[in-house]
Amino acid sequence: MDEKYRRAVDAAAIFSETDLTGRITYVNDQFCGMSGYSRDELLGRNHRILSSGLHPAGFFQGMWRTLTEGKVWRGEICNRAKDGSLYWVDSTMVPLVDERTKQVQKYVSIRFDVSEKRQLLQTLQWRVGHDVLTGLPNRAYLSELLVQSLEFSRSEHIPLAVCMLDLDGFKAVNDGYGHASGDLLLVEVASRLRDIIRGEDVVARLAGDEFVLILRYVRDTDELNRALRRILSAISEPYSILGAQINVFASIGVTLFPLDDEDADTLLRHADQAMYVAKQSGRNRYQLFDVSLEQEVKATHQTVQQIRQALAAGELCLHFHPKINLRHGQVVGFEALLRWQHPIRGLVSPKDFLALIEQTDLIVDVGEWVMDQVMAQMREWQEAGHCWPVSVNIAARHFQRADFVERLQQLLAQHPEVAPHMLDLEIAESVAIDHIERVTEHLAACQALGVRFSLDDFGTGYSSLSYLKRLPTQTIKIDKSFVRDILHDKDDLALTQAVIGLARAFGREVIAEGLETLEHGQLLLRMGCEVAQGYYFAQPMPADEVPAWAAGFDLLNYGAGEEGS
Repeated sequence: MDEKYRRAVDAAAIFSETDLTGRITYVNDQFCGMSGYSRDELLGRNHRILSSGLHPAGFFQGMWRTLTEGKVWRGEICNRAKDGSLYWVDSTMVPLVDERTKQVQKYVSIRFDVSEKRQLLQTLQWRVGHDVLTGLPNRAYLSELLVQSLEFSRSEHIPLAVCMLDLDGFKAVNDGYGHASGDLLLVEVASRLRDIIRGEDVVARLAGDEFVLILRYVRDTDELNRALRRILSAISEPYSILGAQINVFASIGVTLFPLDDEDADTLLRHADQAMYVAKQSGRNRYQLFDVSLEQEVKATHQTVQQIRQALAAGELCLHFHPKINLRHGQVVGFEALLRWQHPIRGLVSPKDFLALIEQTDLIVDVGEWVMDQVMAQMREWQEAGHCWPVSVNIAARHFQRADFVERLQQLLAQHPEVAPHMLDLEIAESVAIDHIERVTEHLAACQALGVRFSLDDFGTGYSSLSYLKRLPTQTIKIDKSFVRDILHDKDDLALTQAVIGLARAFGREVIAEGLETLEHGQLLLRMGCEVAQGYYFAQPMPADEVPAWAAGFDLLNYGAGEEGS
């Protein structure tokens, strides 16, 4: 290198040259100062003298492969100084090629010290995943650690205990001794927990005085009980904080995988539930997640499998419940209701199985099957001269799927003979309110396809004007629990009147569910509700019975026509 260029590089960067074997042939003063070696100690030595041992062998193999191909290599390298300390350099290594022979003569390296940047980055990364006060993993990092531990336990078939720990009496410490003492107490609790758990276990701080422990390799319940008793004992030992002796205790909730075979978030929730049971039972104790809940999970799983098999075997079927216009005496549509034609138990009502599958992905398969069957049935009725719209109940888990609108569009395309507005999707008020952003987005997208929506069970949730405005459903269904008692319950009567008034004010249709008597129908009609459904008119019926029933339906036979005249 030309001497004036070398002096310029020497002034600006850490500079060295090596021969083709990696032996150092030149270093500048900055190189010596950073590495701690003198120039005499470095010249003639291989660059491996600076190896930190932190990089895998493949790292340097890739670097040398790039250089021997005559290409420039760039990257960050961790080196070890003479005194054993580590430092990071941003390196650019350039092969110098003889212009005449086109052969690489030597390598030059230009480096810049990035140790401070690396240290700052590590500090920031640590802060993202750790609680600054106690140094323990925080909520975000805990989630990652728990997922990793759970995946390992699943693959290796190893039990895993998730424990939620909450301090008993911590608020009294903050109130009586001040927040500074409270913080020092949390630091000491964290230290005791770190000391008592094994190296493969995890302790994290969620927030406040809540800690989570992940105990791996729990061989049996006895071992778990011993570990929990040690934790309670360690926490209950007196603390000396700023000259004061302080006593606190702990309540611990525990759930054990794979008995509780759920995802990470659910395991934490179950541990939290068990912890509150421990507090309610007297504190300074631990509580395992309720065994009966575990048995319920197993029973649910069995039912889910049975329903999955029933769907595949064609045992599920639909019954249709009519909707009647009270003023004109017309059948204005039907609601499709799911039934299970069990080969042994006979016709099984949805209340005996539907709730158990609504929290599983099976409800999506069932929901799509129902909609497909309804579209096919409407096409069949249309061909026979009957134009009856049909409503379908959509479960929360199904409706909230990101691909719900796309899959609905595909379903509509499979039944082009049926206009989209003939399909009415019913969503429960509580579901709509709890997930209003996603529901509102899906409502708009589905309605753009032409599909109608009804807000089901209205009156059982918030029934807020603001929510009603944000949920542009075409129809509101008054829950049957209010309709049933309007004849003798003033509150239910007032609520029903209010819902009907709201619906009319917002330009929505309204349907009353659970019509049981002539008097109910007459009162609803006087209040302005013209459409109702209920056992007063008919029980839900199979599709093949619908045309004959509809042909023979006459509202005057029910004594309701007088109110409509």
